Amino acid sequence: MKKCILITAVCLCSQLVFSQNTDSVVIKKIVDETMTNGAAYENLRKLCKQAGPRLSGSPQFANAVRLVSAMMKEIGADTVYLQQCMVPHWVRGEKEKGQIILFIGKKYDLKLCALGNSVGTGAKGVTANVIEVNSMEQLDKLGTNGVKGKIVFFNFPMNQTYIKSFRAYGESGVSRNRGPALAGKYGAVGAIVRSLAINLNDYPHTGATGYNDSFPKIPAVAISTNDAEYLSKQLKRKNVSKAYFRTMSKMLPDAPGYNVIAEKRGSQFPEEIITVGGHLDSWDLAEGANDDGSGVMQSMEVLRTLKALGIKPKRTIRAVAFANEENGGRGGQKYLDEAKTKNERHIFALESDEGGFTPRGFSLDMTEAQRNKIMQWKNLFYPYGASDIIAGGSGSDVGHLKELGTALAGFTPDSQRYFDIHHAATDVFENVSRRELLLGAANMAALIWLVSEYGL
Repeated sequence: MKKCILITAVCLCSQLVFSQNTDSVVIKKIVDETMTNGAAYENLRKLCKQAGPRLSGSPQFANAVRLVSAMMKEIGADTVYLQQCMVPHWVRGEKEKGQIILFIGKKYDLKLCALGNSVGTGAKGVTANVIEVNSMEQLDKLGTNGVKGKIVFFNFPMNQTYIKSFRAYGESGVSRNRGPALAGKYGAVGAIVRSLAINLNDYPHTGATGYNDSFPKIPAVAISTNDAEYLSKQLKRKNVSKAYFRTMSKMLPDAPGYNVIAEKRGSQFPEEIITVGGHLDSWDLAEGANDDGSGVMQSMEVLRTLKALGIKPKRTIRAVAFANEENGGRGGQKYLDEAKTKNERHIFALESDEGGFTPRGFSLDMTEAQRNKIMQWKNLFYPYGASDIIAGGSGSDVGHLKELGTALAGFTPDSQRYFDIHHAATDVFENVSRRELLLGAANMAALIWLVSEYGL
């Protein structure tokens, strides 16, 4: 009996080694094709330069939908179609102004921008004393007595000791996401938030803030990390008389938005759907090259590469350019709603929304059995730099599919430079490396092919 078990184990091991050797040959072809003939970089150039900033509800976003639809048809998808959803339509208005007034009479101009979805100050602006807080607990302790009638300065630096910078972003992000609403609860008249940038620079970083309808909605801006350091220093020296800023942003009625979907039907199990995607919308300060034009183009490249190699996936693969990730999440919700209405079977979804930088691996949000199966493929990714495969999150768009029990994953490139450009005027095409972008797409294509071939 023991001999039979041993023989069976040896046979299974031999089969796995043979399968991995065969798979490595296919993956090498996928990587070679992507790195040699990949279209993602030039398509990204076209998106950035012809559509530009693509905030949900804007004419630029509508133009991006047309551009990406045409690109998806060019890569040879079986079908290309749109899913309409109504999206928030926030506009920034006139360029923001702001300054701090020192007791010596000197005025210091701030490099700032309104936070996404923020109400504006109106033409008069807001002028008030400033109080700095370094934690939400500190804000709560100050309460109405310490905050009412003031501008609250949220100075939450991203933790420099975290090598995985998204961890720092998650911790400090509460200042932008919830800070202005809670400051309004305690009677503040405005909020200034330190930009969520890990390095010191002069660029303010925008991003969505969320209001609570039970509290007054106060205007909120982000200032550059250099200005945050300066303001904090002057406050500690008791040199600041008041702060002033003026924003003209406002929320308009919801507008039509669209998920753009390219589909390659599966040859054996077409009812089993694999999704790979990124979000098409971007903030309005720049071209959204890394956030997230790169993810959209990498997802399309998966289909282009398989088509170019004549690989017929066993399962249906969809490349999705999601609408409205930045300030509402309506595109991901629409994709889920359609899946539920059509009773679709979504077995796996991969999102790329951390920039087009050097690939490091994938984070997996799925059952232990599914994770163990993917871990068996880990060695196949070693030659291409994406072997850091761990349990973790996926992405805010594909994350909606968790309700269906879908196995989820996020593509994880190196994050050290991402927060230099994230939501800032520096997120432009020129800050994307062709080689890094394509290598990420190649690793994504390899994982999608493996799941299509073997299932989960």
